[in-house]
Amino acid sequence: MGIHLPEMALHARQIIHRRSPSTIVDVPKGHFAIYVGEEEIKKKRFVVPISYLKHPLFQELLSKAAEEFGFDHQMGGLTIPCAEEDFINLTSRLNSSRS
Repeated sequence: MGIHLPEMALHARQIIHRRSPSTIVDVPKGHFAIYVGEEEIKKKRFVVPISYLKHPLFQELLSKAAEEFGFDHQMGGLTIPCAEEDFINLTSRLNSSRS
C-alpha cells in the first residue's frame, strides 16, 4: 500500500486553510507542523522539514496515521498516533541520514 502524496497534500492544504493565520506564522518555510502522541490530551506539536515526506519510514508512519485518523482529525492538524520517544528517534535517524 503506497502513500498518495498529492492527495495528502490537498488534505493538508485544506486543514491549513481552516486554521487561523496566527497558528501558521510560527512554522518556517519548508517545514510543517505535526502533532504526535498516543493520548488525545497529551499530543505534542513538532515542526519538521517537508523533506521528511519523501522518506519511506516517515511515509509508513503517515500511512498508519491515515488508517487510524483519516485526513479530517478533530485537532485540525496532521496527527501521528505514536509515542513521542518513537517519533523523536525516527526524526533523529532522518536528520542523521540528511547530513
